[in-house]
Amino acid sequence: MSLINISDLTFGYDGSAENVFENINIQLDTNWKLGLVGRNGRGKTTLMKLLTGELPSGGSISAKVDFEYFPYTVINANCFTVDVIREIAPNAEDWEIYREMSLLKMNSDIDYQLFSTLSGGEQAKAMLVGLFLRKNAFLLIDEPTNHLDIDGRHALGEYLSRKKGFIIISHDRKFLDMCTDHIMSINRCNIDVQKGNYSDWQRSKDMQDGFELAQNEKLKKEIKHLEKAAKRTAEWSDKAEKAKIGFDPVKVEKSTGRRPYEGAKSKKIMSRSTSISERRERAVHEKEKLLRNIEQTADLRIQSLPFHSQKLVQLENIAVSYDGKKICDNVNLTVMQGQRIAVIGGNGCGKSSILKLICGNDIQYTGNIVKNGQLKISCVPQKTDHLHGTLKEYAESLEIDFSLFLVILRKLDFSREMFEQNIENYSAGQKKKVLIAGSLCEKAHLYVWDEPLNYIDVISRIQIESMILASSASIIFVEHDETFCEKIADNVINMN
Repeated sequence: MSLINISDLTFGYDGSAENVFENINIQLDTNWKLGLVGRNGRGKTTLMKLLTGELPSGGSISAKVDFEYFPYTVINANCFTVDVIREIAPNAEDWEIYREMSLLKMNSDIDYQLFSTLSGGEQAKAMLVGLFLRKNAFLLIDEPTNHLDIDGRHALGEYLSRKKGFIIISHDRKFLDMCTDHIMSINRCNIDVQKGNYSDWQRSKDMQDGFELAQNEKLKKEIKHLEKAAKRTAEWSDKAEKAKIGFDPVKVEKSTGRRPYEGAKSKKIMSRSTSISERRERAVHEKEKLLRNIEQTADLRIQSLPFHSQKLVQLENIAVSYDGKKICDNVNLTVMQGQRIAVIGGNGCGKSSILKLICGNDIQYTGNIVKNGQLKISCVPQKTDHLHGTLKEYAESLEIDFSLFLVILRKLDFSREMFEQNIENYSAGQKKKVLIAGSLCEKAHLYVWDEPLNYIDVISRIQIESMILASSASIIFVEHDETFCEKIADNVINMN
């Protein structure tokens, strides 16, 4: 066991009005299985790049381990997979390589396949095998599940649960529960580290948020009460002061002891007024400490249209081929109005191809697709490569209301500063939010979303869940976030 000490860490990107981090002080144990969470754009990947030294920073980072970043940059992808692993971990024995591959449930014949021909998920597993075999390595694992299906995520979660000494960024709640024993959250105003998995952290945060909200309401009432009391006391004080100053005991009353009495009374009331003011200031100060890290979320809405027929799309005996190779066969599927259908299955089984067919993409297939020409479909593609230019240009390309588009992005935690930047400068999660916001601006009978949650933070995932559950929208989607599928889908199509 050793410690990673981060002291007075400060960093900001050139041209940005605010720093990403300001005087951060954290101490981490190299034996931890640390999950790193936070909303998109909060600096999770930036923190990892600061640890590796890729980005310069103010402050200091000291550790007796070597930081290794995932995804690893493979120099020659046209080598056998086992040779790529040897390149990453040159000191590893062959038996160690095959043991790790077995633990990750990688196919037995994958070692002598060209690395470039592997799926994204298999490539990710091979990189992790090599990185965990490097000596004195502390891994910084940046969203490894984005190319993995549900079974692949389970295999990776079980594998990581046997390891120690890593920080992992993921927004998959079940996956984080499987493989972490500490959570570091990048909040609105600070960075917090807590023992336990994601569910433990979420319960603790919910309790803290609930306590702060209750305290805030209590202090608001107390401040209001003290303001009223201060006003009454001020009025009494004015009256007592006037009585003391304007009193002539010779003309008005024979008692010459009245003036000292009025003076003492005025002094007592003034003291009480000062005490009330001090109590109010303390209450205001305590209130200012609250709610700083509560994530403010606004309700999203989906603009679904009713269709004149209950049946929206029907696929009959569909088979899809690429370069003459059949990737799925005998697919039969009917999408009815109001259904929420999850399409699940292993990587490469044709899930995305089926969604592309429904959206009208030009794909080689056989079989029959029944779809009314008046049916309006809104699509969210899996990839974001096509995004470029300004938000206004993207809104114009979709022919959507630009003001509404910006409102939805604000609800998804976009800062106004981001509106001035080109989309290609956004993080992967922010690009995905652009696609979702664009789809939510489109009035459609059917929403077809292909892995919409890739790179998107947990809070935004919960927002999207709540929106769909509160609507009567018809939606068919591919998604590997098991929690999302369980909450949203009322029908499941398994393509394995």
